[in-house]
This record gives sequence, C-alpha cells and structure tokens, in this order.
Amino acid sequence: MTTRTPAVARRPRIGLVAGGLGAYWSQFPGLLPQLRRSADRVAQRMREFDADVVDAGFVSDAQEGAAAADTLRAADCDLIVGFLTTYMTATMLLPIAQRSGAPVLLINLQPTEAMDHAAFGTGEWLAYCGACPLPEMANAFERAGVAFRSVSGHLEDERAWRRIGRWVRAAGVRAALRGGRHGLMGHLYPGMYDVSTDLTMVPGRLGGHVEVLEFDDLRVRAEAATGDEVAARLDEARALFEITDSVDPADLEWAARVAAGLDRLVADFDLDSLAYYHRGLDGEVHERLGAGMILGASLLTARGVPACGEYELRTSLAMLIADRFGAGGSFTEFQALHFRDDVVEMGHDGPGHLAISERRPLLRGLGVYHGKRGYGVSVEFDVKHGPVTLVGLGQTRDGRYRLIAAEGEVVGGPLLEIGNTTSRVDFGCDPGEWTDAWSASGVGHHWALATGRLLPELRCLADLTGLDLVEVRA
Repeated sequence: MTTRTPAVARRPRIGLVAGGLGAYWSQFPGLLPQLRRSADRVAQRMREFDADVVDAGFVSDAQEGAAAADTLRAADCDLIVGFLTTYMTATMLLPIAQRSGAPVLLINLQPTEAMDHAAFGTGEWLAYCGACPLPEMANAFERAGVAFRSVSGHLEDERAWRRIGRWVRAAGVRAALRGGRHGLMGHLYPGMYDVSTDLTMVPGRLGGHVEVLEFDDLRVRAEAATGDEVAARLDEARALFEITDSVDPADLEWAARVAAGLDRLVADFDLDSLAYYHRGLDGEVHERLGAGMILGASLLTARGVPACGEYELRTSLAMLIADRFGAGGSFTEFQALHFRDDVVEMGHDGPGHLAISERRPLLRGLGVYHGKRGYGVSVEFDVKHGPVTLVGLGQTRDGRYRLIAAEGEVVGGPLLEIGNTTSRVDFGCDPGEWTDAWSASGVGHHWALATGRLLPELRCLADLTGLDLVEVRA
C-alpha cells in the first residue's frame, strides 16, 4: 500500500513567466535580446532552489499571456513567479493570476544596481523599468480579487533572492499542507477542550486529509513486526541515544516493537504526520501501546514525519510546518519559569525531534508517566542552543485557524532529569510578562519549538494560505 516516503514529499512546483510590452521590440531592436538574457538568468537562479521550475517562456502581449496561463494551469503549480523585465500591461499577467489556481509572486529585477545615466538612451532605460508596471499590477489584482505580493531588486541582489527564496519555501510548505495526510489515532485526552479539533476544518482551511485511526491499527502491525524489524529499531535506538541504567531491557524491546509497528502504520496509511493518545486500563495491550509510543514517535519525527501525543492534531501540523521549513519542530508546552535567569522552561514528556537536540538524546526509564497510564522509556534532551521560533496553530471561536509565533533563544543552564525534553528559552524580557502574552494569543497549551528565526518565512506562509499570523512579543 506504500506510495511514497512521507518525509520525501514532492518538491514545490514553481511556474515562471517573463514578459514585456511587445510594442517596444521594433522601436528598440536590442531591447528584447537583453531582456531574454535577464529572463534566462532568473530561470537559472530559480532552478537553484529546492523546487521544480515550469518555465512558460517570455510573453509580449495579452494573447501570449493567455497561452502562458493555460500552460501554467495545466502544470498544477504551487507558486507562479511573474518576472517584469520592463513595462507590460496588466492584461498580460492578470489571466495568469486568475487561471493558474496558485498564488502569484511578481518580481522586478533590473539588470544591475543602477543605470549608467550618461551613457543610456531610451532603449537601455527600458530594461530597468520593471518597477513601472508594479502599481498597475497591484491595482488590477486588487480590483480583480487577486492577492498581490512582489519582490524588487536587481538580478544579482542577494537580498532580493533571499526574499524570493522565502516565498518559494513557503509555497513548498503550503503544498505539504494541501497534499498532506495526517493521522489521528486514539481519542482526546479527557478534559482537554483546547486540543479538540473539528476535522473538517483541517482540509477546509489548510487542505490535505485527516486519516482517523484506531490503536488496533497499530496493535496488529506491532504484533506482526518481525524479529529483524524489532532488532533494527533496537540498533537504531542504541546508535542514536545514550541509554541510562534506568531503562528496563524488556521495556526497550517493547518500545522497539511499537516503533516497528509505527513504521508499518505510517507506510500503510501514507502518513505525513501523526497525533495520538490512548488512556488504556489495567495494563492491557492498548495501554502498553500508548506507553510504548515515545521511542517510535521520536524516530518518526526525526525522519520528517512529525508525531506528537495527547491527540494534538493542530500541533502535529505546526510541527510539520516547522519541519518543512528545515527547522525541526519538537512537541512543546510550558514547564516552569526561571525568574533569576529570565528564561522560560519548556518541553514535553514523550516524543521529541531528535534532529534538533543540543546533545546526544537520552533514553530514561520511567515507572510512572505523569498524568498518563503505563510505564516505559522516555526521551530527554534540550533543543540546540541559539535562535529558536515557537510555532503554534490556534483556532478562533469562528473556527478559523491562525498561525501563532514568537522568536527567542535557547540558552544553557540546569535542566530536570525526568525523561522530558526541556529547553531554557530567553525572550529578552520578563518571563512572566512573556508567558502572559503567549497564553493570550489563543495558541493552546502545545506548540512546535523550531530552530532558527522563522518569522519572515511564516509571514510568507500566512500570506499564501490566507491564515492570520500572530507574532507574540511581551
């Protein structure tokens, strides 16, 4: 039943079209060849991104624009990039924006940083006036109900290319959400109103598909796991983790069996993410499965299939967003505030994103999972020290989703040794005031902790998806 490896989903497909006003070509014979060279350079740079580029060529009038629109619509692009090489009318690009079914980014990249005013005539100047049609496009797009966004610079302007790259990466994340298959296994942790999710709103607001799973779907696959599969997970655990003396070998072997079952589950249902919880009772098999999830869920998350506990579908989606931006994204909540050091301590019991651990992650044996039933092995580490971004997915009273984010820095210091992921995050302000501001955002009590500063990328993603972005600062 396996169709692909979820962590290696398809690259975003970027449509590219360049254009200019055809009336100029006979007036200034050297202009079109120069503009085509610029278009070739843009196509070359676009192909350097981790994306597939569909080049619809160079258009000179409305008819050619309409033909390019048909080409790009058929290509099912995730983002259309329109390169304004010189002045062109809105009729040349509006059909592309309307028919493609994809967001459109307009770029105005003149040949160099500045014109040579003493040497230039009209033909040379026209190669620099891609900015001229930008207000026209913005006005036409607004009146036609098409979202407008643009990047201006010059062909070798790395600042502009960084901005373009953000849009390309955001288009890839949008595509991952729209085409994603998200597993939801078990049931809600009793009483967690904030975690409950209207399953219709996931495809309604983000696209994708929610696959409702039973713990029995995992049970039969864990039972069917071969000795070699279990041994492979054990070998992986021993290679990746520091294993403390508190780990019972039988508990570790059970966790490896559950991990092998999870691998089969993810493959059989073609999942890109997974959220789960099962309370269980009196040590029966479903309770043991729920207690044995942490190792396998952490291994999946490190491979790009975010998996989190407590039935937190919105947080598994936030983790997917962070991961597809290349920033990891570990399952996180508040743990404590440290007012002497002005840091917020945050993390979670259960799975973590091993790829963004500051040190070799540790497996600790626990006889009690606080607030949950069962026992077994748990993961302990802190996220890499340095800049981080918190990424949450909130839901408003009218059912709308919104991105919620904040930037801080993970710093070193004392950590609990209780089988939890824990990071000390400095937000540059009083931790109590910051905690109040974050809680007031409507984020819910879980989120993804990602490495790096992601706010510029998240702003692009919010624009492309139509989600509001709440940026939290104290």
